[in-house]
Parts: sequence; C-alpha cells; structure tokens
Amino acid sequence: MMLEAVAGKTGLAATQSRPHAARRLVTGFGAALAAIAGVLLAALLFVLARPTSAPAALVPLVETLTGANPRPVTLLMPPDQPMSALARIGERMFHDPSLSASGRQSCASCHSPERSYGPPDARSAELGGPDMKSEGFRPPPSLAYLYRQAIFSIGPAAEENDAPPSLSQLAQQAQNTTRATKSAGTTPAAPAIVPQGGLFWDGRADTLMDQAKGPMMNPAEMANKDVLEVARKLRLAGYDRQLEPLFGPVVVSDPYMLFDEAMSAVSRYQIEDPAFHHFDSKYDAWLQGKARLTRAEMRGMKLFNDPLKGDCAACHLSQPTADGLPPLFTDTEYEALGVPRNPGLVANRDAGFHDLGLCGPLRTDLSKQTQYCGMFLTPTLRNVARRGVYFHNGVYHDLHDVMRFYNFRDTEPGRVYPHDARGRVMKYDDLPRPYWANIDVADAPFDRKAGDKPALTDRDMEDIIAFLGTLDDGYTSGSRQ
Repeated sequence: MMLEAVAGKTGLAATQSRPHAARRLVTGFGAALAAIAGVLLAALLFVLARPTSAPAALVPLVETLTGANPRPVTLLMPPDQPMSALARIGERMFHDPSLSASGRQSCASCHSPERSYGPPDARSAELGGPDMKSEGFRPPPSLAYLYRQAIFSIGPAAEENDAPPSLSQLAQQAQNTTRATKSAGTTPAAPAIVPQGGLFWDGRADTLMDQAKGPMMNPAEMANKDVLEVARKLRLAGYDRQLEPLFGPVVVSDPYMLFDEAMSAVSRYQIEDPAFHHFDSKYDAWLQGKARLTRAEMRGMKLFNDPLKGDCAACHLSQPTADGLPPLFTDTEYEALGVPRNPGLVANRDAGFHDLGLCGPLRTDLSKQTQYCGMFLTPTLRNVARRGVYFHNGVYHDLHDVMRFYNFRDTEPGRVYPHDARGRVMKYDDLPRPYWANIDVADAPFDRKAGDKPALTDRDMEDIIAFLGTLDDGYTSGSRQ
C-alpha cells in the first residue's frame, strides 16, 4: 500500500509537471522567435537607414521601400571649364536674329534655352521664313545632349584602319538581314543593321557644325538665299573681325570660309557650354546615391526598364556606359513607329504629301532604300517632360497621349488612329502602305495584337510619366521633382 501510494504520488507529480514543461518550451521557443525577429527587424532598419549596405537579394525591396539607390555609381561628367573665345563668339551668333532673312529669328528662337534647347512652345512645327509665316513639317529636335552623337552610319562600326563603305553599299547589304529584336536590359543577339547616329530627325548632318548650317538656308526657317547672303550679314554684325584673330585675315575676305568658321563657332558653343549637357536631373542624382525617388517614380523606373512592360529602355538607354558616362536615354537608332498623321500641319493639307524620314524629302541620298522609309531618329528623353510637342510630326502635345499611343497602337488601334467614313480604323495613316513592313511590330509593347491585353495599366502609364519627370535638368535636393 505504501509503495502504491508513493508510486501514485510520483505519477501524479509527473503528470502535473508536463504542462509546465510544455509551457516552458513554448515560452522559450517564443522568446527565441522574438529574438530572431528582433535581430531581423534591426537588420532591416539598419539596411533601410543605410541602403548601400543592402545585400543583392534585398536591393529591389530597399529600392521600393526607400526610393534610394543601394548601388550608387560615380558618373564621368563633361569638364566644367571656361568657354573658348570661339565658343563665346558662337554664343552671340546663336542668339542673334539679324542672321535670318526676317531679322526676327535666331537659333534660340526654335531651340529655347528656357525649354532645354527644345521648341519654345507646343506648336506642331515652328514658323519662319522671310515673313515668319512659313511652317515646316517637323518640330525642332532638342540640341541638348548631342555632344556624344556619332556620325550617321548603317551597321556595325568599321575597323579603325578600314575604309568605310558607302551608305548605299551598307544599305544594300542590310536589306535582306533580319532585324534584331530590342529588349530592355539585354544586348541584341544580332549586330545592329539599322541606321544610327547623325543629327536632325533624319540624320542628314554628321556634325554640329553641319547642323548649324541647315537652318540658315532653309526657306521655312532663317531663309537666307545662299552662303553669300549669310556672309554679308556676318560682316554687318562684325563677326568677321571677331574671327580674324583666330583664323587669320583670309576669313575676312573669303565669304565661304567666313560662313564655315562662323558655324564652327556655333558648334563649339553647343559643345563647350555646360548648359547643353547639365546631367543634373533627379535621376542623375539618384544614380549617384544623392536623391530618393518617390513611390510613383520608382515604380515608373522599374516599368520603364521592364522588357515585358514599358520596354522603354530598349531604345532609350537608361544605364551609364561601361566607363561611367551618364546615360543619354537614346540608342541613336532609327525606328518606324507608324504614329498617326497630324492634320494640323500645313504640309499635310496635301493628301499626297508624306514625310518619309530617311527616304526624304529633306534627306535625298537614301531615297531609293525603301526599307528605311518612315524611319526617324530616336530622340533623347532627357527634359522630355518640358517638351510640349512629340514625335517627328508633332502629332502629340501631352505625354499621356504618347503613352497611350505605345500602349494601344496594336491592342486597341481605334483609340489611337482616326476612322474613315465607314467607321474603319485608319491604322498607320501617315505612311503609305508599301512601307508598312518597316514599322516595328516586334519589340514590346508593339508585339501584341488587337484584342490582347495592353502591356500597361492606367496607373502604370502615370508612373512612367512620373519617372520621366526625373529626367529634367536642374534638380536640387530642395526642388519638387
């Protein structure tokens, strides 16, 4: 009996102690979990406070939560130094309306310093000519960020010691070559066989000096009759005497040399003045770890770079070069996008008129290379939010319309193009049908068909526009961008 009683008490004690042991185990386990959670929280708070300490796996999360760049880079900026005497002369010429036929138009009239050297307003095309009533058929491209623009070429660059083949030869060689598909963040598997480089919408000028010459005699712009007339105006303004110490007395007596050296002065101004390539946008500051993007800007940047969404970075390169040069937001290649016809242009009142870009009418050397008809230069997106007119024909005046074009051109073309009398959608209405094969239908978001789900939602488009605002020059830590 006594043994049984003792055993009973022992068993009862053991039974009673089990819940206590379980509670102690649970309590200990909970304390361990709390400790681990505390450590993880502390680590996360540390990483959020110091984004550059984030491991690679946490970079997307840190970007999303903080707007910071966990992997800042050092950008190789253009030298900041006083302008040369030639550039200072060019600066005066750039702003001098007396060099035009009307006496009222300068380079700065169409390339406004207040609008980042783009169009001064939202007109589809600017007015010029002797009476300032002639309208061109393209809006002025921006003159900013052209200091690294390569000359016009077709296909891979020739070896240094090779004599470059003619453009006609290159175009013929490329005619039957499959076009490489572009995708943001990747390098095309095939060599670039599309035209690239050059200035103007059609790349017809190779240097800023040649570019400066064009408007001088363009009848819809400064409208001078010839080089002799420009030289006469340069002399009247005293530029010949300013250039004489730099180029000798011949520049005073030779009108053709005077014209050439005057245009070289304008080009030197565009190269040397930092105002043409500030690289001081909010995005530049973000790349260097000196700014944080808002939630909308960060989402927009990711959509901009996403090959399955905006895929914008496939043509508008957003990353610094391998040697640290800031991105120019263009690959300087040519694309046929099939944008709608602009009924507001005077030239388009003629139903038979079509601006074919590389095939003419302003460029003539590639007129027979019909595989390039409808192609125009991909412009930089820097300062694009300040620009009031978009695409080569100025058909859009708002970035929301631009985004809708990219998003709905193929999935819902009725939202982009006009309708004929029978209600049918007039897709690609600004390019003759024989050239429709040149239009990009391979690169996202143009790789979709009618009825497919658009690549972007309304919020996606708004966020990309928010990101584009970070590409404007003039950001400071206190500015609202």
